[in-house]
Amino acid sequence: MTTEHDLKERIAGELDGGRARTLGLVEPFTTDELVRSPSRLMSPLVWDLGHCANYEELWLLRNVAGYPATDPVLDDIYNAFEHPRWERPNLPLLQPAEARAYMHEIRGKSLDVLERVELVPDERLLARGYVYGMVVQHEHMHDETMLATIQLMRREYPDSGRPSRTAARDLPEMIRIDGGPFEMGTSIEPWAFDNERPAHSVEVAPFWIDTTPVTNAHYLRFMEDGGYDDPRHWSEAGWAWRRETTESSHPEFWTRDRGTWVLRQFGRTSALEADEPVQHVCYYEAEAFARWAGKRLPTEAEWEKAASWGPDNRKRRFPWGDDEPTEANANIGQRHLGPAPVGTYPDGVGAYGCHQMIGDVWEWTSSDFQPYPGYEWFPYREYSEVFYGTDYKVLRGGSWATHASSIRNTFRNWDYPIRRQIFCGFRCAKDA
Repeated sequence: MTTEHDLKERIAGELDGGRARTLGLVEPFTTDELVRSPSRLMSPLVWDLGHCANYEELWLLRNVAGYPATDPVLDDIYNAFEHPRWERPNLPLLQPAEARAYMHEIRGKSLDVLERVELVPDERLLARGYVYGMVVQHEHMHDETMLATIQLMRREYPDSGRPSRTAARDLPEMIRIDGGPFEMGTSIEPWAFDNERPAHSVEVAPFWIDTTPVTNAHYLRFMEDGGYDDPRHWSEAGWAWRRETTESSHPEFWTRDRGTWVLRQFGRTSALEADEPVQHVCYYEAEAFARWAGKRLPTEAEWEKAASWGPDNRKRRFPWGDDEPTEANANIGQRHLGPAPVGTYPDGVGAYGCHQMIGDVWEWTSSDFQPYPGYEWFPYREYSEVFYGTDYKVLRGGSWATHASSIRNTFRNWDYPIRRQIFCGFRCAKDA
């Protein structure tokens, strides 16, 4: 049984690990690089530093311990809902040294509060360390966003090495998933967000789903068959995006070099690896590929059933079971700056037989981001509730840049269907 002391030790370790990752990400950059943004789609890296500290101050000092605000001006500058990304470079941001000092000051106070606070089970914010888990996950989510910003900077970034290439595996193209009810979402995962709750029964018709994410080789066949130029494969909105968007005839960061497709990743150009999951494709591209292939995108209920359920009708936290992710079963946590070849993690296979449903690439689903039956916002509406509707599509499974604390079978990500700078790919499904 986990004691409060053990839980606090874990929380302190998670907080420190996240902060080390954040500071390590920005360490190679000059002040000028940190304060500029490479795209209207992204914030300057220094904004993320100040925002992470301000979010921690709000929740771990002011909400938990009643501390006064360090500076109300900072609350406005780092309010993500008041200032869209394109506006943030023009705000009076803390400069890099100031932002680091702010982070250090807030973290010291947070750890002091953690030592004396009681993680009482009847206090929902503190029960099982929920508010601390929220802050840990928040910083890791920003780390992933910062990696997307760094890739857009197109400057060479220190490489952590590519995943080991394994012998090709003879895998079936698709897996059949049984019809019937399954438990979607969670009511027991201690650090799950409000949009993952509550657990509820969902009836799913039998369906087929790809054994692995769609690979570069498969996607290239779609391109070579004229998939980008045939409106029959595209939805009305997708075809409008295709006609209006510059460089929308191939995945983002693909480029031609003497007649061959190559990848530009983190300031380096490399050969296109045929057996790696395709990434940096938007929802419309994934949808068009699926139609071209005679398939469709899975609903998020289908995705979660394939990832978390099995013939034994038992819910799992991860495809392989309830144990935390390790290097043996998933490519997560920024160990590599890209996805691993399909079939690399046989220890991470789900009960139905699907590979790499956690890590490598976020996977687009056909579902709009909507609340579950019985949903209640907690602890603030702006995390999920303000985004519900038809504007956003759900992505599942995490990417190579997603931290282990921030991914599980029930975790829900969402974004606009035009987004490509995120580390997103997909797998297909079809009716059984």
